[in-house]
Order: sequence, then structure tokens, then C-alpha cells
Amino acid sequence: MNLADVKNILFIRTDRIGDVVLSLPMLPVLKKNFPNASITVLVRPYTKGLVERHPCVDNVMLWNQHNHESLWKNIARLKTKKFDLAILPYPRFNLALMIFLAGIPIRVGTGYRWYSFFLNKKIYEHRKDAKKHEVEYNLNLLSAIGIADHSVPVFDFAVPGDRQNIVDTQLAKDKLLNVPFVVLHVGSGGSARDWPLKKFAKLGDELLSNHHLKVVLTGSESEKALVSEVEHAMNLKPVNYVGKFSLEELGAVFKRATVFISNSTGPLHIASMVGTSVIAFYPPIIQCSPVRWGPFTKRKVVFTADNKTCELCKGGKCQSNVCMDQIKVEDVVEAVKKLRRNL
Repeated sequence: MNLADVKNILFIRTDRIGDVVLSLPMLPVLKKNFPNASITVLVRPYTKGLVERHPCVDNVMLWNQHNHESLWKNIARLKTKKFDLAILPYPRFNLALMIFLAGIPIRVGTGYRWYSFFLNKKIYEHRKDAKKHEVEYNLNLLSAIGIADHSVPVFDFAVPGDRQNIVDTQLAKDKLLNVPFVVLHVGSGGSARDWPLKKFAKLGDELLSNHHLKVVLTGSESEKALVSEVEHAMNLKPVNYVGKFSLEELGAVFKRATVFISNSTGPLHIASMVGTSVIAFYPPIIQCSPVRWGPFTKRKVVFTADNKTCELCKGGKCQSNVCMDQIKVEDVVEAVKKLRRNL
């Protein structure tokens, strides 16, 4: 099949929040190069809010892959849609097998996996050495079908008005609307090493007591225990929004925040995408490097721990969160002040 004949595109992103966000710039590039094609995005149910109102997305399909039987159901479902082109930034065997057995003529992905023979348009590029940003790796994947777009990446995510209204009503109730506040997102969902909870608590107290800033704690439903630990360790009372909002609504909260502070995690990328200044903490692990996974914005301060001076790691492989303890609360406070000056 010729690329010029492509009318129906499947974009597959069945992984986590940050992965979905950092692939969003691929969508306007696809729409620009295939202006008459319909774009369907396949995502997990919990990331649906990141794509369902995107101006370049025509349809959203939900991925519920729990067993062997559901794989075959998904293959049958894809066959009925008659896709011409499938883009697979997230290389997994079952996904590559699925689009192959569904008979999609053009299948784009990476070429170094053992199952890459299921794909017929491939880019040979390792990501684990973190030489480029994930956004760049994703866009470069499109070179497998001859697309080389050198324009500034566009995320094109707008917080829906109805969701912003829901959040603003809650912020007003908590006396946070039109008041400077900082979001502390203390978990990472296991995607990286974490800054110690006790330091998040100390930072929250410092911002509340000495810098005229309110503090909001956020996290997913599964992070309630982590957030509760920080809240109870603080001497002053923050506003706890853990598990309260959808992803779109979290975007609305972050949009109103003065600064967002977190470990390397998906909500960090939502915050930077909606234009909020961010502070992020990264471990000394190449695969987790901010070169690849850092917030894609100029309004940021990034802290990376140094395992060379870590008593446990001694310059070798990072073994625990001990390295992260080197990042000082005082330095983070200075970063908050710096970002506020530049607003």
C-alpha cells in the first residue's frame, strides 16, 4: 500500500501518563502529512482524558488487555476498522502481533526487538542510552515513513472549560482561587526513584510558613498512603486533593498553580504541558535521565542526584533512594523563588 493512499490511521499508546503526553506532538505531524486521514488513538481507559478532545484525534479506542481471549477480540475489532497505517511507539510483543494479525498494511515501530519482524516500517534507534528527549525519539519514529518534521513540537492540549469550572469551584471553596499555591506531587508510580517524603513535608512547611504560598498535595487513588504520610508529617495544614480529580481536572489544578513540584512522573508532564513552572527530581540512572524524561519546557528547574558522592552507591549502579536524599530542601526553595521571579 502506498502512503499517499492512507485514509485510516491507528496510533497506539497503551502505556502510562507520561508516555502518552510525550507522544502527543506526533499527532499534529501525522495530521499535517495525512490531512484527509482519520486518526484513532488506542489507549488505556485511565489515559483517555489526555487524547479524547485532542483536535487531531477523530476516535478513541480503549485497551483492556487482560488475557489471551481479549487479544483475539482486539484483533477482530481492529480488522473491522480497516486501518491502513499503525504507529507503535511503545514496543511490546502483543501489540506488534496484534497489528500484524489484524492485517494492517503499514506497521511502524522500532527495529531492534526480536519481534520487530511483525513491523514493516522500522527505525533502528536505541532509547535506553538517553541521548535525546523522548519527544524527539517519538517524532523521529515517523522518519520510518518519510516524515521529517523540524518544527517546534506542539502538544495541543487544552483544559476543557467544564473541567476548569469544576476545579475552580473546588479551589474557591478551599480559598485557593487567585491565590498563589504550589502543588507537591509526592509519588511517581514506581517510574523513578523518589525524593524522601520527609523532605516533601519539610518543603511544604517552609513554603507555607515563610513564603506566602499555599500548598496542595496531589496523587492517584493508589498513592493515598504516601500523600497521607506527608500530610501528617507537616506541622502546617496543606490542602489534600489525592484521588479527587480526573486527569483533565488535574490539568486544570496544575494550570492554576504557581509551581508544580514532583519526582519524575506522568503528572509532571501534564503540568509542563499546561504551561505551569515545574521543579523535578531525578535519580542518577541513565534510563531515567532528564535528558530523555525531563519536563519539555523552559520553565523548569531540574535536580539530579549524584551517585558519585553517595555512600551506598559509591559511583556505581544506583541501588536505592539514598542518592535522592542529597537534594536539599533549601535548594528547592531557592528554585521556587527563582521560578516565581521569572513569571
